[in-house]
Amino acid sequence: MLVEKVVVGGLETNCYILSTGLESQDVVIVDPGADADRILEKVGGRSIKAVLLTHGHFDHTGALDSFPGSPIYIHKKDALMLSDTRMNGGFLVRDDKARPSATEYYQEGDTLHIANLHLEVLETPGHTMGSVCLKQGNQMLTGDTLFKGDYGRTDLMGGSATMMRESLRRLFSMHGVRIWPGHGEDDTIK
Repeated sequence: MLVEKVVVGGLETNCYILSTGLESQDVVIVDPGADADRILEKVGGRSIKAVLLTHGHFDHTGALDSFPGSPIYIHKKDALMLSDTRMNGGFLVRDDKARPSATEYYQEGDTLHIANLHLEVLETPGHTMGSVCLKQGNQMLTGDTLFKGDYGRTDLMGGSATMMRESLRRLFSMHGVRIWPGHGEDDTIK
């Protein structure tokens, strides 16, 4: 899986463009937080087959309306965050723009077969109730569950320190997996 990163927005959110390689004409976008023009420039003429969300916070969903016709995937427990700025944290920065609704929902154990990728969905609640990680082989997009040397906050609506501890225990058992977090640099679980 080829992972291309575009850092977007004031909180420097990592938006990812996934494909099977540079020659592939089909891509998947993960967490388009802002700066749709920059994301679309990186996509170029390739076809966007889906937009996947690791969770529903405003800084991971701000450019959702820039990909009309592309299916939008989120965990059902975070789906309401797309229309509620109190739930998604947007009110904290005066972002009151409603996002498009999800068209698809995923859950633990699902495997997404999109753009010749095969992404396994892992439920990792703690940052939000519906936080997920997306894994293919020895690479995993961890959203705001796990960062390089840190993890996501649990004090916002829907957060849970207890659930985060359980999710982190699960991820820490995956030695050798390269992580692509929602903010900051990539790393490998050691």
